[in-house]
Amino acid sequence: MNPRLKKGLSVFALVSIIGYTHGQEKEKKSMNTNPLLSEWTGPYEGVPAFDEMQVDLIKPAIRKGMELHLADIDKITANKDKPTFENTIIPMEKAGQELDRAFTYYGIYSSNVSSPEFREVQKELAPEISEFSSKISQNKELFKRIKTVYENSQKEPLPAAKQRVVDLIYEDFAMQGADLNEEDKKRYAAINKELSGLYTKFSNNVLADEENYVTYLEKDQLDGLPESYIKSAAQAAADRGKEGKYAVTNTRSSMDPFLTYSTERELREKVWNNYYSRGDNADEYDNNEIIKKILKLRDERVELLGYENYAQWRLQNRMAKNPENAMDLMMKVWPAALARVKEEVSDMQKLADAEGKDISIKPWDYRFYAEKVRKQKYDLDSEEVKQYLELGNLTQALFFTAGELFNFEFTPVEEGSVPVFHEDVKVWQVSDKDSGEIVGLWYLDPYARQGKRSGAWATTYRSYSELMGEKPVLSSNNSNFIEPAPGEPVLVSWDDATTFFHEFGHALHFLSADIEYPTLNSGVRDYTEFQSQLLERWLSTDKVINQFLRHHETNEVIPQDLVKKIQKASTFNQGFATTEFLASAIMDMKYHTTDPDKIEPDTFERETLKELNMPEEIVMRHRTPHFGHVFSGEGYATGYYGYLWADVLTSDAAEAFSDAPGGFYDKELARKLVKYLFAPRNAMDPAEAYKKFRGREAKIDALMRDRGFPVD
Repeated sequence: MNPRLKKGLSVFALVSIIGYTHGQEKEKKSMNTNPLLSEWTGPYEGVPAFDEMQVDLIKPAIRKGMELHLADIDKITANKDKPTFENTIIPMEKAGQELDRAFTYYGIYSSNVSSPEFREVQKELAPEISEFSSKISQNKELFKRIKTVYENSQKEPLPAAKQRVVDLIYEDFAMQGADLNEEDKKRYAAINKELSGLYTKFSNNVLADEENYVTYLEKDQLDGLPESYIKSAAQAAADRGKEGKYAVTNTRSSMDPFLTYSTERELREKVWNNYYSRGDNADEYDNNEIIKKILKLRDERVELLGYENYAQWRLQNRMAKNPENAMDLMMKVWPAALARVKEEVSDMQKLADAEGKDISIKPWDYRFYAEKVRKQKYDLDSEEVKQYLELGNLTQALFFTAGELFNFEFTPVEEGSVPVFHEDVKVWQVSDKDSGEIVGLWYLDPYARQGKRSGAWATTYRSYSELMGEKPVLSSNNSNFIEPAPGEPVLVSWDDATTFFHEFGHALHFLSADIEYPTLNSGVRDYTEFQSQLLERWLSTDKVINQFLRHHETNEVIPQDLVKKIQKASTFNQGFATTEFLASAIMDMKYHTTDPDKIEPDTFERETLKELNMPEEIVMRHRTPHFGHVFSGEGYATGYYGYLWADVLTSDAAEAFSDAPGGFYDKELARKLVKYLFAPRNAMDPAEAYKKFRGREAKIDALMRDRGFPVD
């Protein structure tokens, strides 16, 4: 996909206004007045008009936006002057601003406030968006101009930033088939169009199963569950018209604590099955046939470009460079993870036996007995820890960390002064602590709800670049914390607090950008998780612990003995965590390096995991039928390993901080962190950027130490 489209298509969005009649007159009028296609107005040099969002103008706005973007491209190709950076690349960077704005709203509908009406629109638009993308990526005259600029730059190199932009754009067009003959181009575009519809259907099927499979509990089925969970479950049931019952929703944020604490083994099995069977229920929302089609189409498409398999094509411009290097890293860690799982299961089985339970540990028992072992081995009660992890305090901890490392200050924006798309969303102004200069805004959408996809993520509504006027960055974080009953605090687990820091790391990466051209805001997939994974480490620093980890009732700082227990147990359950992740990452790579004609997803998943000696007590973190990272789009396809690749960098960089004179708050190292690892975005080759920060390449040893695995 064209780099200028990446920003838009990763943040889809659309909006509408009220009171139009149906039919063509409505569409014609909406094209002229739709606020989605207008420049943003209001404070901070313009903000999205989220308060005007409605579904009924999505189609005309997206269609008009695509038309305007193509007109921008036509102006470039109509230029008779010799192609240069200034008359070809610059206008490409500026093209499609109306469409970018429209896609911002589309993204909110897709991720945060989806509805059956929107999903129908999404289904209709997906192939049109794909066709539009192909019209740019396969535009013969456009690519001819790009190629001329690129080839000239190989003879007479441009300044660093310009050269990086030209290299990235040329590489992207070449990877998207711009050099194919006309017949192959048509087939390439047709494949993309079909894939776009399949991705949308896959994603909506998973969302349907998350909404349709809710487990309702009676009062006598609540044994073991924390009071805070019970109150939230009661509220979730009431929201669904089941007053007096308790709802376990089919999302990780609800499933995980239920499996950890519920003493009702049969219910644990039911909840586990609901969650891990998403997209795999042999009904209208089943994804197995879709997966087969996706794999075959991806394989056919890269074959047109001369590649053996999809992974080989995809990884050529990643840090790993090829699937062999990615697999090599994963298989270095896999045996140690399996060995640790054996130890963990043995500990759990002994405990179950001692309790007189005539059972063998199953996947729906793992979290439950792991929590018991944690208490026994480390005297660490996760529920006790949660009392000190209140969402408001954790948010302040994020701000403190950003202030110490990035010199950012976060100030709440007056409610109503900046439009939001849901009442849950809060907004903060981000500014430089010394100069007071505004850096941007940070939007937080914290709670799970119907129509919102599960998980946690970060995105930008507007990125920074000098070319586009150095406007304030509009960044956001989105979580799925269970909304508490009225008057109750939001208490989260240590894992969820870590994820909160992780996603905030992405936001800081957006906010700290210091680049010249929009294309340089793009990322290298097995590198972009590094910055956010690194930020997780500040949650467990003394300054954060002593200031922000306070009891939600007494305001007392978390006791040091409890902190020591957390630190002592930091490598606990790493067998489970590493194995469930790696199983998904390895399967991702296997799917894309195997002849798709030989793949029946259910059988392939089962047999491949058996060959890998996958423990029967653990399942993949993302089973194939709901592996949205890989099958609801292409961002992470053959790229899920990237979390581990990035974690090698993370562990190595964290050791640099722990060894520094000022520790994790060392001013000089923080300066280098921002200068080389955050501010450049993709303006610098990631491997070179890391070497400038660390003084050498990263080593795997720190990762193994972090997880408590033996170092070779």
